[in-house]
Amino acid sequence: MPSRQIIDKFMESTILNGHPEKRTVGRTWACLALGGTKREMNNTLIQTGARSRWWCKDWYEAERLSRRHVFIGNCYSVSPDIVTRRFPNIRSVTLKGRPRFSDFNLVPPNWGGDVQPWLEVFASECPLLEELRLKRMTVTDESLEFLAVSFPEFRALSLLSCDGFSTDGLEAIATHCKNLTELDIQENEIDDKSGGWLSCFLESFTSLEILNFASLNSDVNFDALEKLVRRCKSFKVLKVNKNVTLEQLQRLLTHAPQLLELGTGSFLQELTACQNSQLERAFSSCNNLHTLSGLWEATALYLPALYPACTNLTFLNLSYSALQSWELAKLLAHCPRLRRLWVLDTVEDKGLEAVGSNCPLIEELRVFPSDPYGDDIIHGVTESGFVAVSYGCRRLRYVLYFCRQMTNAAVATVVKNCPDFTHFRLCIMNPGQPDHITNEPMDEGFGAVMKTCTKLQRLAVSGLLTDRTFEYIGEYAKNLERLSVAFAGKSDWGMQCVLNGCPKLKKLEIRDCPFGNAALLSGFEKYESMRSLWMSACKVTMNACRLLASEMPRLNVEVMKDDGNDDDQADKVYVYRSVAGSRRDAPPFVLTF
Repeated sequence: MPSRQIIDKFMESTILNGHPEKRTVGRTWACLALGGTKREMNNTLIQTGARSRWWCKDWYEAERLSRRHVFIGNCYSVSPDIVTRRFPNIRSVTLKGRPRFSDFNLVPPNWGGDVQPWLEVFASECPLLEELRLKRMTVTDESLEFLAVSFPEFRALSLLSCDGFSTDGLEAIATHCKNLTELDIQENEIDDKSGGWLSCFLESFTSLEILNFASLNSDVNFDALEKLVRRCKSFKVLKVNKNVTLEQLQRLLTHAPQLLELGTGSFLQELTACQNSQLERAFSSCNNLHTLSGLWEATALYLPALYPACTNLTFLNLSYSALQSWELAKLLAHCPRLRRLWVLDTVEDKGLEAVGSNCPLIEELRVFPSDPYGDDIIHGVTESGFVAVSYGCRRLRYVLYFCRQMTNAAVATVVKNCPDFTHFRLCIMNPGQPDHITNEPMDEGFGAVMKTCTKLQRLAVSGLLTDRTFEYIGEYAKNLERLSVAFAGKSDWGMQCVLNGCPKLKKLEIRDCPFGNAALLSGFEKYESMRSLWMSACKVTMNACRLLASEMPRLNVEVMKDDGNDDDQADKVYVYRSVAGSRRDAPPFVLTF
């Protein structure tokens, strides 16, 4: 919310001027500042016709001074100096670095995305920074220590899929950030030396509300953790790693029955009857719990202890639990309010049938492979489980489904039952796999998705696909914002259809497809409105990349070269908009144009 001084300054420059439209704008902005929404304000402005040039300048200045949070989807799309000049009073920053395909090891190590230059500018220009959320960035221990000592009001740190640091950096955060309310460490490549960093919080420290170290591997200092949980009476989220035992978990829950989100440790432990009863009582006291995750190595013996806490669950994350179908069915019977569910394919089709039978409110389903590289897996999920879910969960909006076989008829049935999909990510794990019954391409299945799901925003396609699928996408996917393609298509025409037909497209990710120079160069006009384009293992040449860069000077065109490949071949191409120009920290294997 803007400060009173900013409101007064803005009111003075508008209302007191006497212009009737300016009076309307001033009143609307004051309303926003006192709790209204931007949408309400914009609707008022549209109704009064207040769109003149003076309004744009005044709104620009008001937003500049009042903006507190900034989201930057690509750390090279803008420089930290530009950000702080534009918004000098920011308190919260979300910053993303490497392209998403780095999650699949397609981005070489040391590509870039170092957070240190950002921290140095923020320390100079925005010393009151309170929150920093980083994704796919390089973060060193030195950077974490710099962060901890440079921002006296710092409160929240979230690191997702970052690398370069160790638990020594976490020690610096715990030692120096005396007002910390959130420390969220997820899926990072971290040098996990020990769990001793938990003992670095001061004995007087009581402000922590969110703590997530589920992805760390080392044994924790449990005494320090228990004392921390006991002291911090406002704990809302606690997600521990798999080394925390059931007995220790029971002790933590006794101190924090008010938790809203819980990530458990391992469920593989022998408990006495007394310990099991204590665990059940601890879960029974967690009446406010709406998110449950962890459950490493869960066994049927102790799953009933969870049942009392499942009544109000809306999100159940079992992506680390290789549950069987009957175990999942028993658990879901106690989750009547569930809206989000993540499982491994060990639940098989029978488990997904239980989802359809017990969870009519489900809006998001993710089914992950238990062994993504196993070729001899007999069990898993198929099109039958997918269809069963669609019959019972008509509110389904988001699906990520890994499987080894699929049919066009099944996909058509799923979207007919659930036409309001906004995210549809079907991953047939064998590249180029056709409809396993008809042996036809999967074109008509994805065509049904395009024709039926008019609200679709994100799509991932897989299986044997011709250019016909991309014609469907270009013709029908008018709200599509993100598209991921792998091992699909027949010619440049497919990519051209997408670029010419999807007006809202923001991110396009392509790997191992027969798209070449004509496809790349067909997006001259489109790339200006997109956030990024990724192409790897396609048929793009260096000359085409140079031509694109020369014709579109506001784009950064980067090529990552693989050792031993043809000098003229552009192995990995990353194209993105930038107001900061070409980056200056590109390693030798990244060629910038």
